[in-house]
Amino acid sequence: MFFLKKRSLPLGVSLLLSVAAVAAEEDGFRPLFNGKDLSGWVPVNTAPSTWSVRDGMLICSGKPIGELRTDRMYQNFIMEVEWRHMKPRGNAGIFVWADDITARGQPFHRSIEVQVLENAYGNTRGYTTHGDIFPIHGAKMTPINGRGGSRAFPTENRSKPSPNWNHYRIVCNNGNISLAVNGKVVTQGREASPRKGYICIESEGGMVHYRNMRIKELPAIPLKPGQVAIANRGYRCLYTGVDLSGWKASDGWRSHDWQFRFHGETGGMDKALESEEVFGDFGFIFDVTVSHKTKPLEFQLRGNPASAVRVAPDLFKGDLVLKGRNWNRFEGELRGNKLTLKLNGRTVVDGQALDGLPAKGPIRIVPGGPVSMANVYVRRLAKR
Repeated sequence: MFFLKKRSLPLGVSLLLSVAAVAAEEDGFRPLFNGKDLSGWVPVNTAPSTWSVRDGMLICSGKPIGELRTDRMYQNFIMEVEWRHMKPRGNAGIFVWADDITARGQPFHRSIEVQVLENAYGNTRGYTTHGDIFPIHGAKMTPINGRGGSRAFPTENRSKPSPNWNHYRIVCNNGNISLAVNGKVVTQGREASPRKGYICIESEGGMVHYRNMRIKELPAIPLKPGQVAIANRGYRCLYTGVDLSGWKASDGWRSHDWQFRFHGETGGMDKALESEEVFGDFGFIFDVTVSHKTKPLEFQLRGNPASAVRVAPDLFKGDLVLKGRNWNRFEGELRGNKLTLKLNGRTVVDGQALDGLPAKGPIRIVPGGPVSMANVYVRRLAKR
């Protein structure tokens, strides 16, 4: 009898665990974060030190400002997650239906943001710490319980202060989005665009812990043009946001969170910032601020003046004119000796042949004077 009882207890426990496992599978949820590593997630524009895993938690250091995104896109789904800020006034967010990389001149994606603010941040007419939802950087959404803008405000204050855990249930379905904070739906929006894209976790200065992150996909429906976010193009960021590692920096260049800047009043080749990595055929993106006071800057591909992308105020003419201090995005590819380049989405160079280029070389940024830059991305080109 002693041995029979000894065996019956584990059997009962085993049956209970099996029933629980089957129930978990039948409800359709699966882990979105495995509690062990960053499998299934892609650091977009942050440092290796920004994200870590401990005791089953995804931990965000808050530095630099930037994003971690899923490696695949989602359309209709239910996402559940527990989070807690570790310091008062902490700031973070969860983005849904996001593009593959950050928006022009921004450390964040075009997406719908579900706010994750610590209570001590305070509540105003413009925002709350209890689960606002709003579109950012070109996304669109009609708020339910809005205040004249595009932001949806919660109907109740249910978020708990640091270091308490909070539970979010985010339902995204057919362009509609709702948020339940600690068990009750309080914030809603509708008619969102895009309505299929990546899920992102935001780093914005506050140390945040996440756990029990899971997702249940809902049936997909056909979408119209423009309702799908930009899918993965293979870009990776060359700037960590915390330092200039990976670059050979001369005096005058400084890391400023998601931006990096040249502070010298005069520039030239002796003030260049050069990547340690070399490139052959590749695609690239970089953002730079330009005003009427900006001195010419060269973004040299393969470290050669013959392939320099020139940045100067006189570039912005006609439809390309941008007034004041604005962020501008240069996107292109160098294949063999041919350069294609877009400026703020408009093609300005189309397959132009360049003479005297080496087969490989670094990216070299040659400043003419003070300048701010961000979002330097590169990608491999598919063979033709």
